[in-house]
Amino acid sequence: MYAFTYHKAGSVAEAASLAAKHDDGKLLAGGMTLLPTMKQRLAQPSDIIDMGKLDDLRGIEVKDGVVAIKAMTRHVAVATSAEVMKALPALAELAAGIGDPAVRNRGTIGGSVANNDPAADYPAACLALGATIHTNKRAVKADDFFIGLFETALEQGEIITSISFPVPDKANYQKFRNPASRYAIVGVFVAKKGGDVRVAVTGAGDGGVFRQKDFEAALAKDFSAKAIENIKQAEKGLNSDIHADAEYRAHLIGVMARRAVAAAK
Repeated sequence: MYAFTYHKAGSVAEAASLAAKHDDGKLLAGGMTLLPTMKQRLAQPSDIIDMGKLDDLRGIEVKDGVVAIKAMTRHVAVATSAEVMKALPALAELAAGIGDPAVRNRGTIGGSVANNDPAADYPAACLALGATIHTNKRAVKADDFFIGLFETALEQGEIITSISFPVPDKANYQKFRNPASRYAIVGVFVAKKGGDVRVAVTGAGDGGVFRQKDFEAALAKDFSAKAIENIKQAEKGLNSDIHADAEYRAHLIGVMARRAVAAAK
């Protein structure tokens, strides 16, 4: 690691002030993305602002058809929440499949969404469910939040405080995971609410998470795996790496989408 200055924030306002003050500063939530990149010397922030003591950013509330999760809530809390399992089981199941127990006990939903790792799971849930990302400054719809690879609409000094997920009629998430890291080589989240269907893909796009509009249009007419079995995902714009090339990822997107539709509840 490179040398950095460590700060422990006592409030959201203090964390935001420190982040705005230091152009090369980074906020630390669970550290499941930031710390590995620092260890590999892929990131060299001048300052680390630790938000670990901000207990007011932890908690889950289900009310009026919305699951609201505060930013510092750990994955394990989402996975084991009786309220989430009842209202939005697809989200609880997604959280239960993130990484390994060590990652789930340290990683936070806010950190995952803020980093927008192209192989992370939560961005797909946000996009498919039409979530709203709340910050210390504003509320941003998921469609406007994820801009590109590791890029979001967050500005300097802006901090995610919570994420609101509208409860759908049916939803499911299917992931073809890397056997070592358990990151998504391809993950597909499908959600249906009334006549609206949204399909979000993670792990595959060279620009990060994206919506599969062709699947959405077909499923809006007929919400069945059969409705999308002959729709092919284009290879253009998909990742190719040591784990899977673009052709294989394109195939997997169709497979995972059909499994998600069949398992949606």
